[in-house]
Amino acid sequence: MSTAMNFGTKSFKPRPPDKGSFPLDHFGECKDFKEKFMSCLRQNNFESSLCRNQSKEYLECRMERQLMTKEPLEKLGFKDIMDQGSQKSKDDV
Repeated sequence: MSTAMNFGTKSFKPRPPDKGSFPLDHFGECKDFKEKFMSCLRQNNFESSLCRNQSKEYLECRMERQLMTKEPLEKLGFKDIMDQGSQKSKDDV
């Protein structure tokens, strides 16, 4: 005979994550950027650090089309790439 002893069971109320939850790209607005990124990953044995520029471009596309919340790229881990870009601009002047 089995009895369930669930007297103190609390109900679980799921909530969406703060980050990582965003609309799917149903209309393929950023498909080209995604394909470039995925192609880079395949060519580089899925070593994501070698495809950071493609990743940045893909995320920029998603933010521009409101498929994810706009965030500063520095906050998304691209500070070093942004610093290189600003350094390159200074060198060109």
